[in-house]
Amino acid sequence: MPFPAQDLLRCPVCEGPWDAARSSERALVCVGGHRFDAARQGYVNFLTGRGTRFVPDTADMVAARDRFLSAGHYAPIAAALADAAVEVLAAPPTNDGGTHRAARPGPRAVLDAGAGTGYYLSAVLERAVGSPAVALDLSPHALRRAAKLPRTAAIVWDLWRALPLRDECVDVVLDVFAPRNLPEFARVLRPGGLLCVVTPLPEHLAELRGALPLLEVPAGKAHEVARAAAQDFEAVAARPVTFPLELDEESAADVALMGPAGHHSSREAVLAGLTRGTVRATAAVELSVLRRR
Repeated sequence: MPFPAQDLLRCPVCEGPWDAARSSERALVCVGGHRFDAARQGYVNFLTGRGTRFVPDTADMVAARDRFLSAGHYAPIAAALADAAVEVLAAPPTNDGGTHRAARPGPRAVLDAGAGTGYYLSAVLERAVGSPAVALDLSPHALRRAAKLPRTAAIVWDLWRALPLRDECVDVVLDVFAPRNLPEFARVLRPGGLLCVVTPLPEHLAELRGALPLLEVPAGKAHEVARAAAQDFEAVAARPVTFPLELDEESAADVALMGPAGHHSSREAVLAGLTRGTVRATAAVELSVLRRR
């Protein structure tokens, strides 16, 4: 049995294809002999022997994120992403007869860049039955969860490097609160494919910043995404997604500790800064949808 979404991936060392005879659902072996074994939890670490200067999310940070997202607090964001992505993923393969190449037969494919636990990818795959997917993240702790998604290759990788995917092999790229390697996104997307980017608006969780160690959000992040991507992408839509949050103290602590603050703040210190009872805040993000030229 092949590794999930194997045909979307390429060797991170030599960029060659996989040797089908030597690869399996437990290991990927390229034609050049480079071998990558799957961890017991199903993910594969492509950074073995290379490392990265970036620090991955810890087990505690991932647990906080899993609790917060599993409680449905950001479900409207997941729903908005699925609505945007299904336009392409649910469409039948076509050949426009022009500069765009014919789509590969079979289900269309998804890349989640900075997938974390796979929460947003899961919402998209529920609407795109049969689609293969690649989930890239720096944290093995997060990918233990993402690897459970059907037809999904969960790969430990640094998004600022050349992505370990073939040219023009996916139809949708998701990027939710994650680094944006726009040239690489353009390379792996098929012409006409969609890049769906979620960025926070300045008012995102603003009510909590006095009590929690949350970063300030500068204005114009979505505009900057569209400007930086203009060479390879055309803007399709920019949609604000705003909704109220009612959190208990533990969930409010989770929303802080699942982000950068989780690297340097303790749960006890975060809880000490919160008042007792329900914590109310506003989630405010922008979903930018761009089409690969």
